[in-house]
Amino acid sequence: MVQLAPTPVNYLSAESLAGYGAIITSFMGALHWGASLHTLGKPLTGDRWVDRNAWIWGVIPALVAWVALHIYIPVGLLILAAMLIIQRSIDQNTYRYYFSDDVTRAAFMTMRNRLTYVAVACLTWAAVVILFIQA
Repeated sequence: MVQLAPTPVNYLSAESLAGYGAIITSFMGALHWGASLHTLGKPLTGDRWVDRNAWIWGVIPALVAWVALHIYIPVGLLILAAMLIIQRSIDQNTYRYYFSDDVTRAAFMTMRNRLTYVAVACLTWAAVVILFIQA
């Protein structure tokens, strides 16, 4: 709709896509909080990721998404797309802490990869349309 709808529907579509991208980005960060909740009240493991970094990383995507919603829409869309790629790259190494077996983790990452690439393509295409095609 960003490319084909008449004005102002195309701009409303871009805003809606940015909002959806921000929600997805925030949700992907929140997965780390959810997975880390089982460690509350237990002794520290001695593993920096489990004890500290997962909690920090769980917040960063939401903060980036919040910033992306407050800037020029196509730039915000590109920031969200980049954040999803960064998240996927980090998560492929950190999800090993959350899954009890490699088969389940691999199946989850297969789904995650497909959904991430579709989301990134949609966010990027909308930004390109706004910046170069509708300009």
